[in-house]
Amino acid sequence: MAGSDSQPKKAIPPKPAANAPRKPLQVMHISRKAEEEVIAKESSKKDISDQSKDKRFDEKVLDEKEISLLKKAPEQKKLILDDSKENFKATTMDDLLRSENNSDYKNIEAFDDRNVFEQKNRTVDEFDFDEDEFLAALEENQPIGTTGEIAKGSVIAVESDGIYVDIGGKAPGFMPKNECGLGVITNLKERFPKGLQVEVLVTREQNADGMVTISCRALELRKSWDKVQNLAKEGKVIRVKINGFNRGGVTCDFEGLRGFIPRSQLEDGENHQSLVSKTINTAFLEVNPERRKLVLSEKRAAMASRFSELEIGQLIEGEILTIKPYGFFVDLKGVSGLLHHSMVTNGSMRSLREVFQTGESIKALITDLDPSRGRIGLNTALLEGPPGELITDKAKVMEEADERAVKARNSLNKEKVDPQKEKKDINLSS
Repeated sequence: MAGSDSQPKKAIPPKPAANAPRKPLQVMHISRKAEEEVIAKESSKKDISDQSKDKRFDEKVLDEKEISLLKKAPEQKKLILDDSKENFKATTMDDLLRSENNSDYKNIEAFDDRNVFEQKNRTVDEFDFDEDEFLAALEENQPIGTTGEIAKGSVIAVESDGIYVDIGGKAPGFMPKNECGLGVITNLKERFPKGLQVEVLVTREQNADGMVTISCRALELRKSWDKVQNLAKEGKVIRVKINGFNRGGVTCDFEGLRGFIPRSQLEDGENHQSLVSKTINTAFLEVNPERRKLVLSEKRAAMASRFSELEIGQLIEGEILTIKPYGFFVDLKGVSGLLHHSMVTNGSMRSLREVFQTGESIKALITDLDPSRGRIGLNTALLEGPPGELITDKAKVMEEADERAVKARNSLNKEKVDPQKEKKDINLSS
């Protein structure tokens, strides 16, 4: 192998000595600041990519929403334009240009519900107004049952504590058991069957439920007081039954009202206890519905019955009881009449005793009657012929009193007719 070229040998590095020391490992040192910059750069790239992705998604959703709203926009615009035709003439050119710039449908909020309502807003005067229908609605909804009002209705239910009556309100009226009538009612169902028509008085107005409180008893008492007042004005005599007594007098009932008769107004006031369960004639002394006070008199009843037998122009005989400066009091069999000094004679007299004396019997004409006040006015001057005849010849006047009373009665009737005739003549002349 002398003719072949030998390949060069690689250099073999020298082996370290067995006891030679090792070199320290080389470590790459990266600073903390550089590491944070690298991390921040990577995260910003990711955020930019995510934002672009979200933006693309939002733009897609908004585009779809704008398309749907823009499709509806022409219809809403048409409604608005129809409603505003009447106001179009009053709109200026500047307003039109301003509205054209603001209605390009790019801002879809211009067609929200609030703006549409404001465009359609109208005043009350633009609506049709019917006054009759308005008043009818008020009357229909007016609450029924004011205190003191009389109402009519029918019984719809009966309970143990009262009854319910339909009086036309939104709720029935309730009548407590103790207000169902005068006296004691033992069986409400028999007294007030369903469907019974009743007349009641409203004693309390509607509560929160619309129910009113009504009463038959209060209505009957009101009617009783009205009747008693009319009887008292007419001076009527009534018969009552005595049902109790106390130290001051006796009690009775009349038309559901409790009356009282003082002992001083009884014919036998000393033994008033014995009048219980007896019926007597009485007249009215005091009638006061506000205070619920009814006072009667047996003595005035005798006077009232006597008044019923008297009339103006009647000749009556009586006895002189007392003499007063202003005239004579005359006993007319149970009642007293007054003969005023101006009615004694047509002549001039120095003293009343010059004509009549106490206890003397006389005849006189009745010229005034007032049963409510118990007054009787007498006159003897009308029985005279010449003025002062009673002073000069009293006996003759008393003997011819019946005949002279006829003439005097005719003159009294003429005096009643003449004033009415004068009034007619005055009216005709006027």
